[in-house]
Amino acid sequence: MYFDIALIAYITDRIFGEFTFIRHPVVLMGDFITAFEKRFYRDTIVRGFWLVFWLLAAVLALVTPISLIGNPWILGIIASTGIAGKMLYTSVSNVLNDPQSIRYLVSRDTENLSESDINKAAIETYAENLSDGVIAPLFYLLVFGLVGLFLYKAINTLDSMVGYRNDKYEKFGKASARLDDVLNYIPSRITAVLIVTLFGKLGKLRQTWRYGALHESPNAGYPIAAMAFSLDLSLGGVTSYFGKMKEKPYFGKGRREISDGDVRRALALQWKLDTLVIIVLAAGVIV
Repeated sequence: MYFDIALIAYITDRIFGEFTFIRHPVVLMGDFITAFEKRFYRDTIVRGFWLVFWLLAAVLALVTPISLIGNPWILGIIASTGIAGKMLYTSVSNVLNDPQSIRYLVSRDTENLSESDINKAAIETYAENLSDGVIAPLFYLLVFGLVGLFLYKAINTLDSMVGYRNDKYEKFGKASARLDDVLNYIPSRITAVLIVTLFGKLGKLRQTWRYGALHESPNAGYPIAAMAFSLDLSLGGVTSYFGKMKEKPYFGKGRREISDGDVRRALALQWKLDTLVIIVLAAGVIV
């Protein structure tokens, strides 16, 4: 296991966040996806499969030689670009000062959201992206090294760009969406366990599992339900996407009116998570 590289990557991300002087690897992946789609798009499963194949082949060809570098510091700094912990925390925190910035974080319609709805969206995206942006990348880095990390990021980026169930991407994005579901199965559940544990609500784990399974995504509901039960809130509910109201289940049994203070309580998880992750990774390095 790559404890040393993971430790350096996690700490580097927490201190420096995104390196703005370079073109981010995820942006480069997005450029590849956009270019492929413009030239080869056809709403078929086969064409979507080839998009996945060629992006993963390109990532593998580029990252494998880099992964052979023997210096864990260099590898750790490179790997930090695949972890989005500081950016996630900062982005959700900014919603408290600029509620309209929520439109940059979620895919739901944001024009007519109430203050409570904005706060709910902030907490939901924080919980869900703790899995996608922090725990999952760290998991694949720790188990499979730099190659595993960036292959995961490629699939996650594919899902975020084409993995939608709509007229354009129903078939073209199916391979991307299914692969993302598979890769996030374990990390999403690890994230849920971490949330209830760090909030001292381990007794809510069974309810978290039951409510998490209500989400249409096989993974997203678990960290959201974990956050809801940890904060004694009800998240989810009817939400507008692309001008259409969507009936979503509620996650949790608590209060439905969400305040700024609830967002701050959710964000208070970060220092506990940082402490736990650094201790576990450091112990792995020492052992």
